[in-house]
Amino acid sequence: MICKDRVVVVTGAGRGLGRAHALEFARQGAKVVVNDLGVARDGTGEATEGPAHDVVKEIEQLGGQAVASPHDIATDDGAAALIALAVETFGRLDVLVNNAGFLRDRMLINLSEDEWDAVMRVHLKGHFLPLKHAGQYWRAESKAGRPVDARVINTSSGAGLLGSVGQGNYSAAKAGIVGLTLVASAEMGRYNVTVNAIAPAARTRMTEEVFAQTMAAPAEGEFDAMAPENVSPLVAWLGSTQSKGITGRVFEAEGGKICVMDAFRHGPTADKGARWDPAELTPVITGLLEEAGNPEPVYGAG
Repeated sequence: MICKDRVVVVTGAGRGLGRAHALEFARQGAKVVVNDLGVARDGTGEATEGPAHDVVKEIEQLGGQAVASPHDIATDDGAAALIALAVETFGRLDVLVNNAGFLRDRMLINLSEDEWDAVMRVHLKGHFLPLKHAGQYWRAESKAGRPVDARVINTSSGAGLLGSVGQGNYSAAKAGIVGLTLVASAEMGRYNVTVNAIAPAARTRMTEEVFAQTMAAPAEGEFDAMAPENVSPLVAWLGSTQSKGITGRVFEAEGGKICVMDAFRHGPTADKGARWDPAELTPVITGLLEEAGNPEPVYGAG
C-alpha cells in the first residue's frame, strides 16, 4: 500500500501497460482516474468508453476507487478536463502517468505527413498538455500554501533512446518525451514535483506482432518476461512518496530488469582555444570517436 490514498491519473489506461499501471496503483491503495479513448491500435475508429469503464470495474472489484475519463488528452480542453475530473472526484491530484500512444509504422521514405503528425500529436502533445495542466494545478496549490508532493511519470521507449528502424515518427516522439521530461523536472521542482520517464518493453497491442515474430511464448508456469504487469511496480514506486527527490531520470523496465539509462553526457573533448580549420578536423574527430567508443545499435538495424 505504498500509494495509499494518493490520487493518480493514468492516460491510455484501457489496455496494455496503462491498464496494468492503473490496476497496480489500485492495489497499492491509490484512487485512479482511468483515461482512454478506446480507439484502435493505430488511433483510428470511433472513441468508446468501454475499455476505461472495464478497468474501473476491475479496480472496484479489488475494493478500490476509480473513475473513467473519455477525454482526448492531445487537446487543451481535454487535458484540462482530465485534471479537473481528478480534482473534482477525489479532491486533489498527486500523480500523473502519461502513457497514451499508438503506432503508425513506416520506413521514412514511405512515411506520410499525416502519419508523422498523428504520432507526434498523441505521444508528444499528449504528454505536454496533461503535464501543463497538472503543473498549473500543483503551482496553484503550492502558492496557496497547501502541501504538494507530486509525481509525473512519462513514457518514452528504447526506440526513443536508441532509434528503431521503421519507426522514425515514433522514435522522434519518444526522444522528444525524454527532452520534455528533463525540462519539466527542472522547472517543476520548485513546486515539489518530480518528473521521470520510463522506457518499457512489454507485450501490448502495439508490440504483440513484433514479439510474436521474435520471441516464443513462455511455457506454462514460466515467468513471462514480456507481460506488461512487470513494468507497473516501478511506475507505482515512482508515483509513491518513497521516490522523493528522484527526478529527471529515465528508467528502462523489462521483465525483472530495471536499468537507469545513461543517455547523452559530455564525452571526450578537444579544445584548440581558437577556431578550427576544417582540414584539421579529421584526426581530431577520429581520435575523439575512438576514445568515446561505439554507440549502441539502432533496433532493427542488424
